[in-house]
Amino acid sequence: MDRKLIIDGNAVYEIDENCMLKKQMEGKETDQNTEEKEEKLNIYKMKRTE
Repeated sequence: MDRKLIIDGNAVYEIDENCMLKKQMEGKETDQNTEEKEEKLNIYKMKRTE
């Protein structure tokens, strides 16, 4: 397990890098899904105006 300690004054934070990477990948998948939905909506709108 990859972990980092961040010391900020009296506060100490432990960061789990694997967890952060997993969350970033989920965020990218969500962004891609959103882009695909927007693209389909734009195509639908174009068809309606024709």
